[in-house]
Amino acid sequence: MESKSIALNSERDISNARAQVRVIAAALGFRMIDQTRLATVASELSRNVIKYGGGGQLIAQPTIEADGRHGLRLIFEDKGPGIENIEAAMRDGFSTGRGLGKGLPGSKRLVDEFKIESEPGSGTRVTVVRWRD
Repeated sequence: MESKSIALNSERDISNARAQVRVIAAALGFRMIDQTRLATVASELSRNVIKYGGGGQLIAQPTIEADGRHGLRLIFEDKGPGIENIEAAMRDGFSTGRGLGKGLPGSKRLVDEFKIESEPGSGTRVTVVRWRD
């Protein structure tokens, strides 16, 4: 299966990203619970790209590790103002908007690998991976 890029520019794109990730995860043989986890992560992180980053994209990459493990890598990119304090942003309850501050830390708990790259003024890239059981 090939990588897929999904535009994230409006509220409508959030539900599209969620649905597309669920379809990809199902095609890769993920269990229903993991499809739901990945769809939830796609929804949360897509919302951040649109709300805080001014839009961007999601790249969904089916991936295979050297030991033959199969997984799905999701990369969320924007060219927004960036995250000034990543450590604070990863704390439950922290929000620069009016949210509950659950998006980033909650998403991290639903995946096996989680990485944020961000520089103020240069945008943000969040990469997550969920491995199939």
